[in-house]
Amino acid sequence: MTTLTTQVAIIGGGPSGLLLSQLLNKSGVETVILERSTRDHVLSRIRAGILEWGTVELLRAAGVDARMDREGIPHDGCYLTDDELMVHIDFKELTGKQVMVYGQTEVTADLYNAQDAMGTTVLHGVSDVSIHDLDQSRSRVEFTHEGERKVLKCLYVAGCDGFHGVSRKTIPEEKRREFERVYPFGWLGILSETPPVHDELIYSNSKHGFALASMRNENLVRYYVQVPLSDKVEDWSDQRFWDEFSRRIPSEAANRLITGPSIEKSIAPLRSFVSEPLRWGNLFLVGDSAHIVPPTGAKGLNLAASDVFYLHSALTEAVTGKGTGGIDDYSSKALARIWKAMRFSWQMTTMLHRFDGEDAFAEQMRKATLDHLAHSETARRDLAENYIGLPF
Repeated sequence: MTTLTTQVAIIGGGPSGLLLSQLLNKSGVETVILERSTRDHVLSRIRAGILEWGTVELLRAAGVDARMDREGIPHDGCYLTDDELMVHIDFKELTGKQVMVYGQTEVTADLYNAQDAMGTTVLHGVSDVSIHDLDQSRSRVEFTHEGERKVLKCLYVAGCDGFHGVSRKTIPEEKRREFERVYPFGWLGILSETPPVHDELIYSNSKHGFALASMRNENLVRYYVQVPLSDKVEDWSDQRFWDEFSRRIPSEAANRLITGPSIEKSIAPLRSFVSEPLRWGNLFLVGDSAHIVPPTGAKGLNLAASDVFYLHSALTEAVTGKGTGGIDDYSSKALARIWKAMRFSWQMTTMLHRFDGEDAFAEQMRKATLDHLAHSETARRDLAENYIGLPF
């Protein structure tokens, strides 16, 4: 069995694992990343496109901001709608901050390039991962790579391997407390090389269901419609999507809609999920391995980034002999922010979606909430503060 050594073993080569490794490396901490998929597969995943300003600043601190600042699109606000009512949430005016439209795929590509430049060991095609000796001074991760069983000895393990990964499941079931809310619908999303229907995002509530008009750049849109979980991608031709999307957004926007062929189409189920604690001995959970949010509040990647913010400084202190206070506090500190983001995502989801079997009261509550936002600067400021991201 081949033996490797490092200071921090990172399981998962998505954006959270790469960002954690990048920041640790810049602080002089050695890492090895283990990823089950190929790099091409990781880079083919279509995910989030909205970066909180705290995430933008963290990417700058990591030294991966050049292309983001060149190609990303800062946004000063967004719209929430109720049929023809359009409520503008002006982030810049209300908070002094913005968000950045820059796709998760691009963030991941930038991080891979930076890690390659640093010479970090990133192993792809890893399988049969198991984590051991988490209560010892040195832990180990066993795995299969290129047909050979290998062991990676380390001081700490960062579990950045997502909801289905091995990291969370390594914590004994009786020691985990899990909270979940599964929503009875999904989002059908398409990518299309067409101009955006508006220069800011539109979160649209209508009698036909929810829709979101988002974008990746000036000629690449990411649009969504709410669909039943029983629907399949094959049920939705491009024409059916455009017809449905058009009738769910305000006519002012629909009149500007330019349609075209989709270049990607998928359905994502919506759920809220949190697993506590985030630490088990020398193991620390990061991002989707510990929490999932519905995409309504644009918090998935951003929550992972805040986990990384807390953990990279804590691990740097521990590895360099400056103390273990940071790693001792990591779980409680990260969870405090996670639950606030969970509340915001749940609030946005219930405010904007129609639920099967709901009564007329629920519909009136959605309308009243949006009407309140239209007339209350205080309500708009609260939403804006949460949307641009609470402080780390």
